[in-house]
Amino acid sequence: MTPNRFYIEDASKFDGKVVTVRGWVYQKRSSGKIKFLIMRDGTGIMQGVLFAGESPAEAFDLFEKLTQESSVEVTGIIRAAPRQPGGYEMGIQSLRLVNLAEPYPITPKEHGVEFLMEHRHLWLRSQKQWAAIRVRHEIIRSIHEFFDNRGFIRFDAPILTPSACEGTSTLFGTNYFDEKAFLTQSGQLYGEVGAMAFGKVYVFGPTFRAEKSKTRKHLTEFWMVEPEVAYADLEDNMALGEAFIEHIVQSVLSRRAPELKILERDLTKLEAIRGPFPRISYDEALKVLEKRGLALPWGEDFGAPHETALGEEFGKPVFVHHMPSEIKAFYFKQSDMVGGPAVSGTGKYALGCDLIAPDGYGEIIGGGQREENTDVLKRRIAEHNLSEADYNWYLDLRRFGSVPHSGFGLGVERTVAWMTGVEHVRETIPFPRMMNTLRP
Repeated sequence: MTPNRFYIEDASKFDGKVVTVRGWVYQKRSSGKIKFLIMRDGTGIMQGVLFAGESPAEAFDLFEKLTQESSVEVTGIIRAAPRQPGGYEMGIQSLRLVNLAEPYPITPKEHGVEFLMEHRHLWLRSQKQWAAIRVRHEIIRSIHEFFDNRGFIRFDAPILTPSACEGTSTLFGTNYFDEKAFLTQSGQLYGEVGAMAFGKVYVFGPTFRAEKSKTRKHLTEFWMVEPEVAYADLEDNMALGEAFIEHIVQSVLSRRAPELKILERDLTKLEAIRGPFPRISYDEALKVLEKRGLALPWGEDFGAPHETALGEEFGKPVFVHHMPSEIKAFYFKQSDMVGGPAVSGTGKYALGCDLIAPDGYGEIIGGGQREENTDVLKRRIAEHNLSEADYNWYLDLRRFGSVPHSGFGLGVERTVAWMTGVEHVRETIPFPRMMNTLRP
């Protein structure tokens, strides 16, 4: 009879049964007549035990030859072992070598970041890297779930674009036959197209910023999810963002607690992430920062120390709204005062909002209400020294049935960093792209 094929993450379903693990050697150790083989199969880690007199002699002989990351097929009986990862172990009955690995470059000793990045294709097999990517998967799954449950349509935006969305200084350019094209900075403008056609949509895909930044929060290639909703204002936008973040956090806590434990994440901090989130204006934020010894002149954007201080002040995500117009993009609706009526392009404030995460992870949501007036939007395009011809199609959305609308963008990698507690965003995506990282 062929033993049952199973995956380690499903061990609880196979207690007392004979199964076969098809995986790799993670570690091994000996204790007298007992041999311990730590196996991984991509879904989890399990200890296999060989007992002298119970396990076949050839399995003992092969055990001695095995190297780290050798691929193996191991058959045995599953039994409860509460002290082991996953709560189960295997009593090994047979052991077959699939491939004997060469000396593995990543050993239990400490390695420098540069070395690990050069071996990213192998580093991903390490426990903490494995756990972080599984949390990433759950975040992405929960993103789709959230919008699917609310009737949103996924609306795919192009990666090659003719113009800028967030400013021309951070564009990656490329030749596109006889003209110039750029890698997208954001799918937002196209998301607005979708909102006018379907009412509520979300764009989800890779985005690119040619920022010469070496901070722990920035990548040159990252993934963004960007909902856009017709007939929605700034308040609607913040309410949607709040529900969205709460859903993601609680989904990860529910489905990826073992991975968070591997990452040594303080779960109590995540369990507290429930709405309502504090909402303060930019002006109020400046007062908080002044009180904390980080005074900032009016009109300047927040830096990392300011975002960290705001997160510490409230202990949970906090919305900062009504930012200065001059530090926001051309498409934001404007207002003369906080809480006052929106005006046509002459306002001091942008009807935008940033959601600042606690624990020093900075902005995880940025968005707001869009300018729906054609003439105002044309003026704003000119003020930002952009070519109106490049945005003629975007202006059509205002010419043909314009309505108030709003949306936001959430960066997946920064969200993963916050949820997992990893120090650097490079550990939140399989193959990070930074200023000096293009391989593997």
